Amino acid sequence: MSKLRSVYVCADCGSEASKWSGQCGDCGAWNTMAEMQREPAVTGKGARARPGGYAGQAATVTALRDVQIDAQERRTQTGLSELDRVLGGGLVDGSVVLIGGDPGIGKSTILLQTLTHLAATQTALYVTGEESLAQVALRARRLELPVEHLRLMAETSVERILATAQIEQPKIMVIDSIQTLYTEALNSAPGGVSQIRESAALLTRYAKQSGCALFLVGHVTKDGTLAGPRVLEHMVDCVLYFEGEADSRFRLIRAAKNRFGAVNELGVFAMTDRGLREVSNPSAIFLSRYDQPIPGSVVMVTREGTRPLLVEVQALVDDAFSNPRRVAVGLDQNRLAMLLAVLHRHGGIASVGQDVFVNVVGGVKVLETGSDLAVVLAVTSSLRGQPLDSDLVVFGEIGLSGEIRPVPNGQERLREAAKHGFKRAIVPRGNVPKQGIDGMQVIGVGRLAEAIEAL
Repeated sequence: MSKLRSVYVCADCGSEASKWSGQCGDCGAWNTMAEMQREPAVTGKGARARPGGYAGQAATVTALRDVQIDAQERRTQTGLSELDRVLGGGLVDGSVVLIGGDPGIGKSTILLQTLTHLAATQTALYVTGEESLAQVALRARRLELPVEHLRLMAETSVERILATAQIEQPKIMVIDSIQTLYTEALNSAPGGVSQIRESAALLTRYAKQSGCALFLVGHVTKDGTLAGPRVLEHMVDCVLYFEGEADSRFRLIRAAKNRFGAVNELGVFAMTDRGLREVSNPSAIFLSRYDQPIPGSVVMVTREGTRPLLVEVQALVDDAFSNPRRVAVGLDQNRLAMLLAVLHRHGGIASVGQDVFVNVVGGVKVLETGSDLAVVLAVTSSLRGQPLDSDLVVFGEIGLSGEIRPVPNGQERLREAAKHGFKRAIVPRGNVPKQGIDGMQVIGVGRLAEAIEAL
């Protein structure tokens, strides 16, 4: 048996070196070299050469037309419709889902709720490496979850976990967390790059071979990205991020990668004393009703996945004491600077020498360009000190030449706004419905100056 040798692999670029160094020689990143045990390739007499000089056994090749697939993906409902939405309609058999988030955000809570629900109809196994069995049981009783059928195990060795899974044959399994696991084939400490990669590879291979749906809990760095090697996100089928403000009880789940559904879906939950509860109407929690209209506030209709979402955009324009600042929370800061330049050039409204702060209420991150018109009108309202009507809703993309471009699914956005009682809408001319919306006056604009005039 050949002896294992140690190599050092960069966590950022994947380059290898024979000895450790503080800086990667290829990409220049610091403190990214981690040890990994590798078996040297067999050469010479130990390798059985095949015709042509290649060693190894040939694999089976199948024509694409001969591959047998199910007519419909088998999906299991998790009991939380918001989580099913983010997963693409449910949990697919044999899939591997990686969920990450800040400490205390609710990762273990939502997975414990999901497994206790699924354990009533199929075998489920919860593997904890960070907590004791008593701690998990105490949380389940505090949340008043059914505890009769769920199986628990406190273990950090991948080999022991897989050996137990072969006996238990679970249909759903949770690993909490992947940073605490280790494989006996490596000598490095748990949480290292090589340990995370090899442990995830073994668990993923088991999930694909057995058809067991697997949840992996991952830690995040101070930058908000998943800790460990980047290849970890490539191994799994779905990557979910758990988001939420420290002073808010609402939690958001986004899919950064999903092989079985869309990646732009958003799940909204509320943290209560009985665990996480799904919010069926997120627009109601992101809208603030004031006694009277205030300057710098406007409601826009964004789109998260398959549903429209109403959010409030606030702007504050004030005199700058030194260098003017442009701060955007929940929006792209570079796009804010671009919109201010367009507002000056094509709208005749200058913000030179003034601080501009823009915020999306509720901690929502709006990534689409349909928020351009709402940002510009909120800045104009704050700059002039003139409040906008409380029953007004806007959306639209703004080009560099001052044109208002249409956005996808405009009619669905207008219907969502009308359902919440909005009476007027300023939208791109291309999004004006032909038959109109009952109870709503829709104003179509083609240029930025027309939108400002329509106010």
